[in-house]
Amino acid sequence: MPRPLYRTFDYAAPAQAPAPAIGARVRVPFGRAKIVGVVAGGREESSHALKTIEEVLDAKPLLTPDLVELAAWLAAYYHHPIGEVYAALLPAKARRGGEAVAKQETAWAATASDFPAELDRAPKQRQTFARLLQLGQVPDAEASALGIERRSLLALQKKGLAARSAVNTPVPQSSAKSVQPTSAQQAAITAIRSSLDTPATHLLDGVTGSGKTEVYMRVIAAALESGGQALVLVPEIALTPQTVARFKERFGAAATLHSGVSDAQRFNTWLHCANGTHQVVIGTRSAVLAPFANLRIIVVDEEHDGSLKQHDGLRYSARDVAVKRGQMLSIPVVLGSATPSLESLANVRRRRYRYSRLAQRAGGASMPVYRVLDIRGERLDRNFSSALHDAVARHLAAGGQVLVFINRRGFAPVLLCSQCAWRSQCPHCDARLVFHRSPRQLRCHHCGFRQAAPSRCPDCGGEELTPIGTGTQRAEEALAERHPDVPLYRIDRDTVRSVRQMETDLAAVNAGETAILVGTQMLAKGHHFPNVTLVAVLNADVGFLAADFRAPERTAQLIVQVAGRAGRAERPGEVWIQTFDPQNPNLVALMRSGYHGFAANELNLRSAASMPPYASLAIVRAESRRETAASQLLAQAAELLAAPGIELLGPAPAPIARRADHFHAQIMVLSSRRADLHRALARLEQAELKAAGVRWAIDVDPMDTY
Repeated sequence: MPRPLYRTFDYAAPAQAPAPAIGARVRVPFGRAKIVGVVAGGREESSHALKTIEEVLDAKPLLTPDLVELAAWLAAYYHHPIGEVYAALLPAKARRGGEAVAKQETAWAATASDFPAELDRAPKQRQTFARLLQLGQVPDAEASALGIERRSLLALQKKGLAARSAVNTPVPQSSAKSVQPTSAQQAAITAIRSSLDTPATHLLDGVTGSGKTEVYMRVIAAALESGGQALVLVPEIALTPQTVARFKERFGAAATLHSGVSDAQRFNTWLHCANGTHQVVIGTRSAVLAPFANLRIIVVDEEHDGSLKQHDGLRYSARDVAVKRGQMLSIPVVLGSATPSLESLANVRRRRYRYSRLAQRAGGASMPVYRVLDIRGERLDRNFSSALHDAVARHLAAGGQVLVFINRRGFAPVLLCSQCAWRSQCPHCDARLVFHRSPRQLRCHHCGFRQAAPSRCPDCGGEELTPIGTGTQRAEEALAERHPDVPLYRIDRDTVRSVRQMETDLAAVNAGETAILVGTQMLAKGHHFPNVTLVAVLNADVGFLAADFRAPERTAQLIVQVAGRAGRAERPGEVWIQTFDPQNPNLVALMRSGYHGFAANELNLRSAASMPPYASLAIVRAESRRETAASQLLAQAAELLAAPGIELLGPAPAPIARRADHFHAQIMVLSSRRADLHRALARLEQAELKAAGVRWAIDVDPMDTY
């Protein structure tokens, strides 16, 4: 049952119908409600007085045996209620009892190749028509995610400029347009293809621009030759359209599974995956839980990315679930990254993963040159040193493009009164309100609270309110003042509200003219900027010095990923990193020996400190509106967890103790033996601790400690 309870429930089979199969959905009375559950097993008798199943919704099980097995593993490994695990496997419409009948999919296409004059006075229709010309066939299920309005499509259809037709999904055929692989690519392709019928996990470690996608496509083509299916996981919805376009060009067809489509469309695509209609499926993390008729290979792109981890409900890692699913199905799993996670590198050291390295960029493009800029004692202009301003001007004058990376939204992290030291503080969180200049607001990036920014100090009435620190808006302002005639694009979650807008901005940048990009980590993920010759990193120190033990790893990955945007075509690239701490061991290792030098150094530190990946970690998190209630419940949890081989850190307030008027506390649970950790967590799971107004959860293999 989809309830937060660590147990299943017995019901009597319907008297006048066959007993439902394991994996089938049924509608049953539960308390005063009637809800949809999933059959997890059966037996001849029960010690309980049973209610009877009222309706069997699936004559054929909706969840295949491998998914039933996966559900059991997910519940055991992540210590999550089994009913909620089954709910996570099912699309929303399936959880509500929707009919499991795969419907014929339809797609839109333009019926003319030139822009008719009648669209000149209908800008939205003209924009939609342009998108149809650009993308070719657009499945109904993907139109919304691509920013195409249904109203405009229907208007174009009425004018005879667009048509919708049934999609007969072609059997993917690898086209002849593929490039000749390099020797390193061919070695990786050969290694992966040789394991197509074995549960092997491959780490494809390739620098940005080295052609990892070409390797993916070649091994997927081999998996499809015998009628198999392939799953490609990407960390962000924003990356899905460009990835789909490349796979469609190569294979002729590719379906998508992500949260950017309606419930009905998602369920329909899910059913087509289950019946084998879709052979190439590209999706975000939840796609790893989808059913397949004959899955032969799983690819996890950007395997290091934190977006592959679910942070609420069933807190699973899509990367780790993909590896487990590959083992269950005896198929290969390919983990690709330019900056592999320390967990994956440690698994290579332990010989659990096979390893392929692409050390050179494809097509002869050179790697960028790194420069560390010591800014100690220097007077900065909105976080820009004079040397960096000069470098920006030099690259723009040479016709290059400049990318400025600062992983902080808004204008400034805090607004400060210079007379009484008042600071903009969120009334609902233990966090500062971030100052945004456009529109002029104070915003909390934790709970979403916002208010108009004051013109006078709320405490003393002083007029000298000073923005402290720099965000993307302030960096944009500094660059716009110095280069007023250069197009400037700011890309962060405040400016990019849809995939369509992101694509529009990136298309303008890739047109090749001189331009400046300012943005957050959204710029670091998978984008190709062939004309960027300078990448500037403004706030690397913040990440290297953060309290979270994973922060240096994330920071190094972001620096290398964003640096990979420079010099990807014929033009050589430079990467400038401003720092107040040029002797930081992590930064020194990164500059001297690249990401692998940093990773080796960090792995040694983790090993010495007995931290992941050399120890197993879980965090028990609790929250309540009452300040002490969460900590009191965790004190009980600590008694259950305590055992030889278990190290407990806490109970203690979370690093941000109050968020959205809820008080958060946590216990970090460490063990050198994973089996000991799971035994301790099982005791906690079986106890089913309860306290009025307190919610608690177990997070196994957490990606952050706050």
